[in-house]
Formats: sequence, C-alpha cells, structure tokens
Amino acid sequence: MLGPSHTWDLAMEEAEPPQMIDLQDGLSGESKEKAQKELNEHAEHLHNDIQAVRDMVITRPDITFQRSDDSFVLRFLRARKFSWVEAFMLYARYYEYRQKHAAMFKLCTLENPGVQQALLDGFPGVLEDTDHFGRKILVFYPANWDVTRYSIEHMLLAILLSLEQMVEDPEVQVHGFVIIVDWSQFSFRQAARLSPAQMRLVIEGLQDSFPARFGGIHFINQPWYIDAAFTILKPFLKEKTRERSPVLSSRLC
Repeated sequence: MLGPSHTWDLAMEEAEPPQMIDLQDGLSGESKEKAQKELNEHAEHLHNDIQAVRDMVITRPDITFQRSDDSFVLRFLRARKFSWVEAFMLYARYYEYRQKHAAMFKLCTLENPGVQQALLDGFPGVLEDTDHFGRKILVFYPANWDVTRYSIEHMLLAILLSLEQMVEDPEVQVHGFVIIVDWSQFSFRQAARLSPAQMRLVIEGLQDSFPARFGGIHFINQPWYIDAAFTILKPFLKEKTRERSPVLSSRLC
C-alpha cells in the first residue's frame, strides 16, 4: 500500500510540466496539429527549444535583448519553423533593427499624432474573417496616405504596433498573415515621397526583423511607377517573398 509521500511522488512523475501546457494555451486542436506538421512544433520539446535560442544570446553582446520570456521567444521559433539558428537570427535582427533606428522607435507610441493618423487612415486595415488557411488578412490602400500629415516612418510604426498586438495571439503565430495592397488612385505625387531608403526600411522592418509568418503579398491595380519601384526593390526581397508577391490584376495606365 502506498503511503501519502509515495502517492505524491507518483503524481509528480505523471504530471506534465505546467509550462508546456501554458505555452500552447490559446491554440485549437486543429492549430496544434498544424503547428506540429508545418512548423515542427512539439509540446514536449518547447522548453528545450526556447532555451536553445536563449543560450545563443551570449553570441551577440552588441545587442540588448529586452525580453527573453518563454512566450516571446516562442513566436520567433514559430516564425522560423523551429529552426533554432534561424529563430535566433530573427530574434537578434528584431532588436538590432530597433537599436539601429532608435530615433524612429522613440516615436513608436499610440500618443504620437502621426502614428494615430496613420492608424485612422487604415494602416493597416484588418479584415474580421481569416482566409481559408486561417491567416489574418491585412489590407492596405496606399492612396489613403496623407503625405502632408505624417511620414512613411509613422506609417511603418503604426503597422508594427498593430502587428505586435496581433501576434500576441498564438493562433496568429501559427497561421500568420496574408497582405493585399490595392494601389488604386495612388498618385505619382505620393509615390515621389517614397525614397529607396524608406522602402528598404519598410522591407527590413517586416521581412527580416519581425516574428510573423507572411504567407503572401498581393498587389492589385498598381500604376506603372509602382511596378518600376518594385523592380528596383526586388534584390532586397527574399526569393520566397518574390514568389509570393503575384500581381492579381492588370496594372493601370
């Protein structure tokens, strides 16, 4: 017959570590299955996966990693399909980008009038329903950009603030985003305010330095000068991003 102490020991051996359960809280059974099949996520290995990424922090003493909690590091692993090295590289770039552009990120608050106006103008627009893959759908209408009231940097900060909020959701971490950009009525005057350096700033901030899965970027109704700009930017886009950026309609004259 087992005494109380033996019963407690047996219960402790059979119990799952609580942190393993917590880290997958918020995921449906279907999403857990997708995470395992597509992202190589296994609940029993999560603690080791997260710690493996944290252990690499010492290799980048030049970067201040402000957050290293489990739930934060986990989103980088999910964004890079649980490759420890690739997840850490993204983790490092996330903070490196913010250190490099520290002056811009000082403006990254909801109290900033430029950021507020960019949000009011729909940067980004988020559809209530997901697509058939479960991805959040972000819609952008660049013609809404009021160049007299806020800069492309304000627009980028509004987008990043929104993404930070949405990526708190584990479902979004697993399923990711799809982006639709409708260039209808985007004027040459507006396009002239976009410098190559600014466009590269946006690409680096989203493609290379943010822990999210971007499943596709679709351009529609773009004028010829956007096609020209996109040609210039192609070398800065990852091959997978280029493949996932189809034109959905004929360009405007």
